[in-house]
Amino acid sequence: MSARDNILARLRAAPSGVPAPPPDVAAWHATTGGMDRETRIARFRANIEAAHAEVHDTDAASWPALLCDLAAAKGVRTLLVGKDAAEGDAMTAHADAKLQVLRYEKPASEWRNGFFDAIDAALTPARSALADTGSLILWPDARAPRLMSLVPPIHFVLLDAASIHADLYEAMTAERWADGMPTNALVISGPSKTADIQQTLAYGAHGPREVIVLLMHGTTT
Repeated sequence: MSARDNILARLRAAPSGVPAPPPDVAAWHATTGGMDRETRIARFRANIEAAHAEVHDTDAASWPALLCDLAAAKGVRTLLVGKDAAEGDAMTAHADAKLQVLRYEKPASEWRNGFFDAIDAALTPARSALADTGSLILWPDARAPRLMSLVPPIHFVLLDAASIHADLYEAMTAERWADGMPTNALVISGPSKTADIQQTLAYGAHGPREVIVLLMHGTTT
């Protein structure tokens, strides 16, 4: 009998035991206490800024003008928005001749060179966010696909401050993720980054080099 046969025989002869019961995640979270809204906002900001992202305070009426100012300061000439997206309508109404607002209206295969070479930034709304990790939650679809948050070097994200959850468990339960999820559910915690063997960080290697959050206040849940 070979060594392999001996090992497999011992494994098959070993008692199967009793599976350990799964942890009661809901009970654990119930004992940890919640965060009030201001604490969630402050923790989210601190954590995502620590990951090299920017956060700018605004409101539902002022964010388009703020984004135009930020785009001008960063030299953004082309801004990609989702097809039929309400935020795209707002940007089209506010943008001047120096900022071209483009819609994601055709497959990337039909404009690959322009998409990768001529788009300076993209704007997507966030579904929600996580305070404890400083993460943004995006649910891409055909009108605003994953490529919008992956390819352009600058990613603007519109986030309602009222949609910041304490943690992933709270987000999953409050938003009822079990009732249906998209093909891609994205959790973004700052710009793309990588490090070499000497642990020297480089940003933008595998995605946007800048993530800029427009944090809207003044809404209610």
